[in-house]
Amino acid sequence: MPVRSLLLVSTAVVLATGCGAPAARVDGARDAGRVFEQALSAQDFPQACALLAPDTRAALEQDEKQPCAKALEGQELPVAAAVDDVEVYGRQALVRAGGETLFLSQFASGWQVVAAGCTPRGEEPYRCVVKGG
Repeated sequence: MPVRSLLLVSTAVVLATGCGAPAARVDGARDAGRVFEQALSAQDFPQACALLAPDTRAALEQDEKQPCAKALEGQELPVAAAVDDVEVYGRQALVRAGGETLFLSQFASGWQVVAAGCTPRGEEPYRCVVKGG
């Protein structure tokens, strides 16, 4: 009987607390996605680069053989007016904005974009214009 009681209490706790991401992480990912989209919209490429994860920024600069701001400007990323949806899975997030998807990771300094300009391809992995190496 004690094991059954423990299982019932555990189930009740899980149901009461929910199994989704804490609101602060969802809000943080949403805010980072929104700020990234606003920087792109304003053509503030240095600000957008500051929001890229270090490996993503390095891969972009290496691929394009120029500083991040100039390289990002040449990518012609889609720009969204607002963030439509956010899904957080631990320290990773998927942010849908307009017709594109951003992938973010949570670092000690906050949420950063690890891939941008991503579009789904059915059962295949997303195709991303900008992504880490």
